Amino acid sequence: MLSAKSYTTPLRFSLPFKSLQGHSPKPGLLPARPTHMSSIAATAAAAAAAAVVPVVPSPPVKTPSQTRVDILSESLPFIQKFRGKTIVVKYGGAAMKSADLQSSVINDLVLLSCVGLRPVLVHGGGPEINSWLLRLGHQPQFHNGLRVTDALTMEVVEMVLVGKVNKSLVSLINSAGATAVGLCGKDARLLTARPSADAAALGFVGDVSRVDPSILLPILADGHIPVIASVAADDRGQSYNVNADTAAGEIAAAVGAEKLILLTDVAGILEDRNDPGSLVKEINISGIRKMVAEGKVAGGMIPKVNCCVRSLAQGVHTASIIDGRVPHSLLLEIMTDEGAGTMITG
Repeated sequence: MLSAKSYTTPLRFSLPFKSLQGHSPKPGLLPARPTHMSSIAATAAAAAAAAVVPVVPSPPVKTPSQTRVDILSESLPFIQKFRGKTIVVKYGGAAMKSADLQSSVINDLVLLSCVGLRPVLVHGGGPEINSWLLRLGHQPQFHNGLRVTDALTMEVVEMVLVGKVNKSLVSLINSAGATAVGLCGKDARLLTARPSADAAALGFVGDVSRVDPSILLPILADGHIPVIASVAADDRGQSYNVNADTAAGEIAAAVGAEKLILLTDVAGILEDRNDPGSLVKEINISGIRKMVAEGKVAGGMIPKVNCCVRSLAQGVHTASIIDGRVPHSLLLEIMTDEGAGTMITG
């Protein structure tokens, strides 16, 4: 009988047979491997594999309700940071032309108001103005990125911004569950205008000479959302078309806003204007001035940057230029660390 030791080296049958007979066995006489040893080896291999690779239970799949609760919980520090603070938002561009993006902006404003922030919405309405001018057979004209505003254009600007766009936004905010109050710069002398330094070329385009926020303070204190059209008058009552970015920056400074946000049609400030991936996430005033001097900030971005810098110099804590084409970009900017564009600090 073969000893148990002869099976400790699998398939090496020549060694035990030589030791038994002193010569090699005849071909074909090697004994078959016992079947019970195969099952023992298989069992041992399976046990070893189980010991090496433990079974890790899959994490439970979260329901939509659980995911929603997680998101709300993560928002808590941001809500605490901005609760009771005034946020001035300039609204225009692509976010105003698209119905879906418009709904996104309105819902964001209402949500921010519901969790204790005090949003102020300042708006333009360039595409709508262009549409009505063309209906009247009047070709829109621009000079250095600003609308050339003759007497007819000024009349259309006021009718469209104050009478149509403003009241449409008020209605949308009210329908979304908040309460909005529609204003323009003329109301309660909120904005007093003066002719632009380039008035010879621009016509009735005005700069802001004075802001009286007294009409806004009780509206904000009562939890309402002011919606402001960027039309103002000078001391003699002459109407002026005021750039909405400029108006938002001056209003933000006057009400002591925590944050000014400009919704635009670009990702923000780019290190390389030809590379959308070169977004500058955060920069201070000296950095911005350097970029302007180097020509990295140019064209229509310069008035926006100047507006932000001026508001920061007057006490606004941060100013952001964000991509209004991104759904819920307002919430991304306020309720996350990542943001949705470029934040400028003092």
